[in-house]
Amino acid sequence: MRDCKAVSSAQKRRKGILARFGVNRDGSAAIEFAALAIPFALLVFAILESCIAFAAQQVVANATDDIARQLRTGQIKAADVTETSLKTLVCGRIDVIVSSGCPGLEVDLREFATFAAAAQVRVKIGSDGDIDTSDFAVDPGPSMTKNMLRVFYRWPVMTDLMRKSMSNLKDGKTLLFATATWQNEPFDD
Repeated sequence: MRDCKAVSSAQKRRKGILARFGVNRDGSAAIEFAALAIPFALLVFAILESCIAFAAQQVVANATDDIARQLRTGQIKAADVTETSLKTLVCGRIDVIVSSGCPGLEVDLREFATFAAAAQVRVKIGSDGDIDTSDFAVDPGPSMTKNMLRVFYRWPVMTDLMRKSMSNLKDGKTLLFATATWQNEPFDD
């Protein structure tokens, strides 16, 4: 009998708390919660979105550096490199964090006469708000030449609330990119 009384008194206390909350018409607690919850949620989403995009950027940079090293040392022969094979190599290294098939992946691999000439290459955004890939090529040089590999990925901003402020391309995407510039080592072509 004591257990029944203990349970019923505990239920009454809970009902009493809820009843007091329901009777209280001030609404100050709800207004304060809403005033703090919205900016807090935006901050949390912005932090998460930034962290995930940063991790993806690092994966793209690591893949670019790894492939550039293989090209520089002759492990990947210039004659064997096509746009499709280069995209497949990059995609194989970044597929852990991007969509299957790496949609939005662009590559640019070219030989330059000097490092200064390579430094003059810029990323162009077209009038449609997307990357201008009209001058992209896949043309690596042989032994002892200067080369530059640029990898671009159109990263989708996942949080609707952040899309407008975090995207820099059309369709609510942001551009992730990595560049490696090097001189090939002496190797047999």
